[in-house]
Amino acid sequence: MRKTLYRDPNNGKLGGVCAGLAEYFGVEIWLMRILAVTAFLLGVGFFATVAYIAAWLILDKMPPQRKEQQHQYTEHNVKQKPWQTGQSPQQILDNVETELARSEVSIQKMEAYVTSSAFKVDREFNKL
Repeated sequence: MRKTLYRDPNNGKLGGVCAGLAEYFGVEIWLMRILAVTAFLLGVGFFATVAYIAAWLILDKMPPQRKEQQHQYTEHNVKQKPWQTGQSPQQILDNVETELARSEVSIQKMEAYVTSSAFKVDREFNKL
């Protein structure tokens, strides 16, 4: 799956450019913001401002499907680095357990349908 760069105004402070860049490169949002402020303070303020405004105008907002994928990924993302923020390991395990329970119910429903006579009839009608 190809990654696409989007603005993320829901997680952003101004236009969501830093949040979108952080999501694209897989770093924390606060780190991307520090890099942007540092670039501004180290003398490239005009260029950093113009680049931010250009990105704000050019980049599309993150679509709802991508937000859902991002949310599911962050629910299961176990912290590997000390500076990463997120839920505690117990909360992540609880989320995984809940999702697996929902999946189990879906699989049971699917299995019941596939082994039923209604599935056989539907399959025969689809062959026509």
